[in-house]
Amino acid sequence: MSKLHALLGATALAAASFAGSAAISQTIGFSQIGSESGWRAAETTLTHQEAEARGIELKFADAQQKQENQIKALRSFIAQGVDAILLAPVVATGWDSVLEEAKEAEIPVVLLDRMVDSSDDLYLTAVGSDLVHEGEVAGEWLVGAVGDEQCNVVELQGTTGSSPAIDRKTGFENAISGHDNISIIRSQTGDFTRTKGKEVMESFLKAEGGGENICALYAHNDDMAVGAIQAIKEAGLQPGEDILVVSIDAVPDIFQAMAAGEANATVELTPNMAGPAFDALDAYLKDGTMPEKFIQTESKLYTQDDDPQAVYEQKKDLGY
Repeated sequence: MSKLHALLGATALAAASFAGSAAISQTIGFSQIGSESGWRAAETTLTHQEAEARGIELKFADAQQKQENQIKALRSFIAQGVDAILLAPVVATGWDSVLEEAKEAEIPVVLLDRMVDSSDDLYLTAVGSDLVHEGEVAGEWLVGAVGDEQCNVVELQGTTGSSPAIDRKTGFENAISGHDNISIIRSQTGDFTRTKGKEVMESFLKAEGGGENICALYAHNDDMAVGAIQAIKEAGLQPGEDILVVSIDAVPDIFQAMAAGEANATVELTPNMAGPAFDALDAYLKDGTMPEKFIQTESKLYTQDDDPQAVYEQKKDLGY
């Protein structure tokens, strides 16, 4: 019997610990932060697709970036008696009361792509990426790409003080440590934006003899990389050849750059958090199997060998 048939046709089984007796999940509430970015829109699209494929009725609520809307949505889901709740929390704090209400109602909650500052016995599991690992994957690609050749790297950091900026820098530095031929010679924030990425890259190029001393660019996200690529081209250099380009997120525009030979690699922050979440709920609601408290999603590396134009088309279809 397939997982889908089991999900739709099996009788209710007793679930232990977190939720007591619960039914096989057929109705799940999803409180989404909003649609502030293409990545967020893709996460929403994929969650709907995953639910449809599994025969799950998904009750969707867009919070429009407001925590009060999410709390209202969760309380509505609880009142409706859903089998489980997916929550992509807009902020980390202020969730204890409503999560307690869900627990008392024996409704398991799964966090998507962000964490909360609450006791971990108030949610079943959290699904997300490991930001340090993303940086490590990017750094490991560069180590393999340059071999023993000397490589001076310029780094476009994300917003100062943000967890992605801190962790993606740490991971990259972990990967290149011990490789004396690779060093970061300049590092500055580009605020995760395309415009700032271009501006900072222009300053890097001017400071390093027009770019002749730069082997590679590492950007904490693709948008900064796309801006930097424009700066490299305007400086009369060929991005992807004269200066290698590796970044993180795997949004559609970086694949267009890769198809044109102007970027070399990107590490995906997958928007498919729902797949692992539904798998964990399926096992839990069927027989009480407790998942790990954190389910790490894959940080997939894409290069020019992965048919970037085809990947671009696939990602555009997801609503990026």
